[in-house]
Amino acid sequence: MTPADLADTYRGYIACLNRRDWPDLAQFVDPEVRHNDRPLGLPGYRAMLEADVRAIPDLRFEIELLLAEPPRLASRLRFDCHPAGVLFGLPVNGRRVVFAENVFYEFRGGRIVQVWSVIDKAAIAAQL
Repeated sequence: MTPADLADTYRGYIACLNRRDWPDLAQFVDPEVRHNDRPLGLPGYRAMLEADVRAIPDLRFEIELLLAEPPRLASRLRFDCHPAGVLFGLPVNGRRVVFAENVFYEFRGGRIVQVWSVIDKAAIAAQL
């Protein structure tokens, strides 16, 4: 994969998440995917994303920064949303919060096999 191909694949993945097209995740995510070094597999990864949407009904993934160097990709995602209740241990309860997630991915065979994610919880706390 070229850097441009990898970036295009990632944009397709983000579009899939924003459509909530869970059955299409298999096109972008490997069956043996790991998240922060935990083996989730595709069903566990999908369940994690579905739980995120339940907690944040207006969740939308916006790419702020994207760097691709196959087989890895780095992205800074921006969120501007209204979480329904407690989020990351913080009582947001429907208030608007804006925060970022810094994510690194490893791809194999055109699909995500590893995700390392760090969410800026301090930014959320500062807004409450």
